Amino acid sequence: MELKRALGAAIETLATHYGKVPGPPTSDPFELVLWENVAYLASPEKRREAFEELRKTIGTSPAAIAGAPESALQKVTGRGILSRDFADKLRECARIALEEHGGNLAAVVRGPLPAARRALRAYPGIGEPGAEKILLFAGREALLAPESNGLRVLARLGFVREEKSYAKTYAAARDAAKALSQVVRAMQKAHLLLQEHGRALCKRTAPRCEVCPLARICVYARGGR
Repeated sequence: MELKRALGAAIETLATHYGKVPGPPTSDPFELVLWENVAYLASPEKRREAFEELRKTIGTSPAAIAGAPESALQKVTGRGILSRDFADKLRECARIALEEHGGNLAAVVRGPLPAARRALRAYPGIGEPGAEKILLFAGREALLAPESNGLRVLARLGFVREEKSYAKTYAAARDAAKALSQVVRAMQKAHLLLQEHGRALCKRTAPRCEVCPLARICVYARGGR
């Protein structure tokens, strides 16, 4: 009960500080796979621009991407780095969707969860955390699925212990998330707020503890670095 109150209160404090944080521009599972691959190491703004350009100039169906000229794909992925490599990854995403899932990944994701997880992890750049994030934003399952920024916030606040193994730290975050409301929209909100806080203030280097709305309850800010 104590963890539930504390973590829930931290999320609400972040909601007051940041307001509504925009999520991915889609809830379609295949488009969410593309969202993860469309612009490598780009800022959130550049990635959104790349995704919208993909939608507008090529389309986001597997068939449209499979038939797109290489130059058009690289123009999209050029919003990030390694544009050629990630143009190839977009094409590989299309191939897997067409050959393995009949062009309809959404139908697979609506099916049994173990099969949905396996299907998602077959795509480029989608590991276990990525698969869980797609399931979350596709509205399929209420999973916190924190990325590195959100995971760092949870660890610094003291809700999870930061292990040498990323997988172990991530597993601990999965357990901590059981204290939150197990409703998809609530979990999406928590995911986005933790991610935004990690980007904006609780940065990996030079975190801005002096202006952090959670500093009073944060183990790291209070000297437990």
